[in-house]
Amino acid sequence: MDQKTTTFEVKKSSVVILRMMLSGIFIVASLNHLFNVEKTVSRIEQANFGAIGQVMGSPELAVIASGIVMLIAGLALLVGFKTKWSAILLILVLIPITLTIQVGQVQSMGPLFKNIGLAGGLLFFAMNDIQFRKKSESTLNK
Repeated sequence: MDQKTTTFEVKKSSVVILRMMLSGIFIVASLNHLFNVEKTVSRIEQANFGAIGQVMGSPELAVIASGIVMLIAGLALLVGFKTKWSAILLILVLIPITLTIQVGQVQSMGPLFKNIGLAGGLLFFAMNDIQFRKKSESTLNK
């Protein structure tokens, strides 16, 4: 199905700031996953849906793998490299984390909606091929 594209203008700096600010939480979370593996695994084991964290094998492996993906994709998002694919990878990591840790626990309603907001920001970059083009002189003279 062909999607109709509407063109609109936004300030380049606003998109860059959004991208950079969005990437920060994934970079920080990745460091937590990589340097505090036991603490993160403990959170998985205590969660109501902790079994999700064991679907792909040991929770330790899942924590380390998600940390590596979040670090690489977060840094790529930060600098604007392969932004669409970075956002997609981060969404794919965010979904199981959200389902495992936040869903089904009343005390984590705030973090649940934080992750929903993060997913919205990532969807913006996943759904839009953001390319900045210089306006041609013919466009500037109109």
